[in-house]
Amino acid sequence: MISVFALSPLRGFFRNPLLSTLFTLLLRGRLKILSWVTLVMTFTSLKPLTFEEFVKQYADLPRYELADGELIDMEPTGHHEAVAGKIASKVSVEIERQGFPLLIPKSCILRPFGDLAVARRPDVIVLDEMALIDEPQWSQEPVIVRGQSVKLVVEVVSTNWENDYARKVEEYALMGIDEYWIVDFRGLGGIRFIGDPKQPTFIVNQRSGKLYDQQRFRLGEKILSPLFPGLDLRLDDVLPLSR
Repeated sequence: MISVFALSPLRGFFRNPLLSTLFTLLLRGRLKILSWVTLVMTFTSLKPLTFEEFVKQYADLPRYELADGELIDMEPTGHHEAVAGKIASKVSVEIERQGFPLLIPKSCILRPFGDLAVARRPDVIVLDEMALIDEPQWSQEPVIVRGQSVKLVVEVVSTNWENDYARKVEEYALMGIDEYWIVDFRGLGGIRFIGDPKQPTFIVNQRSGKLYDQQRFRLGEKILSPLFPGLDLRLDDVLPLSR
């Protein structure tokens, strides 16, 4: 028999009509294949997460982001990771060449809004090392809350391209991040973003107030970056060898 005390922490469970019905069927023996543990796990996965809960539970799982309390599995592919790795390598060499006090962390979580359950993990992020002194959480965990600490974010476009071209553009601009690259190496984005016909595209977003000014680059064209004016980079340089 299940104790009332055991159920008390899950009172919210019974406010969900679907889960409450499943639990009733389970008790009546009509849903034998679904265990109590499975029900609890289902409820937990549906429950919105706070930013703090996300950091505590998923800080070491880089494939997950948080959007309005909902856990998002970014489902990265090998090609996606290869492109991100090549970009990080190219930028790292330029940072070293110029002697900039910048760094590319192994992992990092951005909190665009202090009052919302949103957590982002850019595929590549360049931080101002001197500005990290003013980051309130950095000494305990790799969380960035100040846009001034971020010099560049890069997103490699996947099948959920809408986030990279729309929501993240707004979030990163409002956070105060000056430069945002969108690397659509497969040409997945909508026509309004990458043009017609659709083709591999590299977009440099430069912040102007609360918005970004965008510039598109195609295969064979040199990327012009306000942050790294001496960077010798083309979209061709970061494509996976096999697609």
